[in-house]
Amino acid sequence: MNKKNIDTFLEKRLSNYDKWLGEGKIKFSSKVVPVNESIKREKWVIPTEQVLEILGNARSFALSKCECRSHYQRCDNPLEVCFLLDDTGDKLVEKGLARHIDIDEAANVLKKANENGLVHLSLYKPDHEVYALCSCCPCCCHDLRIIKLFNREDLLVRSEYAAVTEMENCIHCGKCVERCIFDARTWKDDKMLYNVDDCYGCGLCVTSCPVEATVMQRK
Repeated sequence: MNKKNIDTFLEKRLSNYDKWLGEGKIKFSSKVVPVNESIKREKWVIPTEQVLEILGNARSFALSKCECRSHYQRCDNPLEVCFLLDDTGDKLVEKGLARHIDIDEAANVLKKANENGLVHLSLYKPDHEVYALCSCCPCCCHDLRIIKLFNREDLLVRSEYAAVTEMENCIHCGKCVERCIFDARTWKDDKMLYNVDDCYGCGLCVTSCPVEATVMQRK
């Protein structure tokens, strides 16, 4: 571990993840969830709709400020985007650090997060299924920072979808390049280049394409 590239906030997270992985308590720390606007409605339940389904099926859920973004304050993205489920949420509500909301407000929070280019992650820890659902930025999110700094792709599970771009319809405006935090889309000689192997299936490229040249397809 290169101490020059990590702070105590990330160091504590990574230490916990390695401990839990070593003990077999978790297989990964988080999973990418695509934005619902990026996927056509199919007969199966799509991942972001699963977010709302998970919230709706939880005994309770609450909304709180993103711990990472509140800690680092490196961007002006929305803070109140983190959903905590059941006991985790109830405890934070009791402490005045979260508030219970209804499913309609939750849907609006997810929509606003997409508008700001945030990636939806479902978070896991020992003895839990999903305990939190957050909308993350690459400059603050602990999982995204660890993955980008230390190439720890083992901690993050990709969504069940991948983006597919019809290059003959692409106008090479660069909007999807700006939105892709996983560097699957790059810019060279005024053209957009896309490597599907680097796509995590977040769907941000789809919702930013002005000519609908990119769609999400189930793997």
